[in-house]
Amino acid sequence: MALRFHVDIVSAEARLFDGQADQLFVPTQLGELGILARHAPLIGFLKPGLVRVMLEDQQLEAVFVNSGFVEVQASAVTILADTALRSEDLDKAAAEAARRIDSQGGFQAGRLDSEMALNIALVRALEEVRRAGRKERSWPTEPPDKE
Repeated sequence: MALRFHVDIVSAEARLFDGQADQLFVPTQLGELGILARHAPLIGFLKPGLVRVMLEDQQLEAVFVNSGFVEVQASAVTILADTALRSEDLDKAAAEAARRIDSQGGFQAGRLDSEMALNIALVRALEEVRRAGRKERSWPTEPPDKE
């Protein structure tokens, strides 16, 4: 049985995850951070990307974060995100954004930049979730055999 640690993912709107994890991957300003139990304490700045929580039985929980902070302690990790969405909610958010733009008469010259930025961010987030879903959702437990 692997060592486990507690993970809290909280945004301004809601608590998105509260539970035990085997491994955690967090997008930070300095690159992706892989965290295991008993990791050295640190504080980092989040960048937009996918937080992947590896649960027992190699299950994956994914949350998209926009910005915020991550605090790592020996037995707990807290992620305080300005904005966060569960991966299954991203498709709903993209559909809602498209509906909202359509109901407001489509793109207008004054709003073009903000609407385009929103669409680009949604497309990037959805693509990252799709790529994470295609990746192998487990990690090797034994090193490869050397010949």
